[in-house]
Amino acid sequence: MPVPRCFIVRHGETEWSLNGRHTGISDIPLTANGEKRVTATGKALVGDDRLIAPKRLDHVYVSPRKRAQRTFELLQIGCMQRLPWKEHGDEAETNNQPIATQANIDITEAIREWDYGDYEGLTSAQIKELRAQQGLGHWDIWRDGCPGGESPEDVCRRLDAFIADIRAKHHKACFENVKDDSKKGDVLVVAHGHILRAFAMRWTGKPLTETALILEAGGVGTLSYEHHSIEEPAIILGGAFVVED
Repeated sequence: MPVPRCFIVRHGETEWSLNGRHTGISDIPLTANGEKRVTATGKALVGDDRLIAPKRLDHVYVSPRKRAQRTFELLQIGCMQRLPWKEHGDEAETNNQPIATQANIDITEAIREWDYGDYEGLTSAQIKELRAQQGLGHWDIWRDGCPGGESPEDVCRRLDAFIADIRAKHHKACFENVKDDSKKGDVLVVAHGHILRAFAMRWTGKPLTETALILEAGGVGTLSYEHHSIEEPAIILGGAFVVED
């Protein structure tokens, strides 16, 4: 059985991400360009002969924020399940997609964006100026967190629990049943910039202070394992398209 993967997708461009404003609890829609770029990403990377093969997906996790949910819609995965954020009678757009996966979809607070607290809506330059006025030193979110919001320890706790859940529910069986060719086990996570960078670090058991990863708006990353071992989580730097036997 193929080694299971966890795809992480950052939501597409918004006005605030374009301007560098920290966007946590604020629900900012995608820009027209953001929607266009995510649609192009879906066409390029989603398909049974591509990086994200819908028939191999075992589960999809999406942030509660609308910008992440809209990003998932634009990828056009083709889920059998009704999108949980859609009201009955408000499904025409997604119902036109051919069903490509039986993966269930969950909205989870585990992957909501970092709570920026007092820094919500501010740019890094504005935060620097504010901290100077307060007599505070250089700000590093990975070390300092956000006053009135979340600390790095808060973020690690929720991400570590989420990662453990993914491995127990979706990946462990893939290593125990190596001869099972069901071609499922992949997980898709659609969320936000800071939380997904932190997620990738915690996936490999690294402290957030070592973070040196970038995930652009609409970007896709791949996490998996080395040596077919669930004890050796890894980040895949380059993902190959699927070539069937």
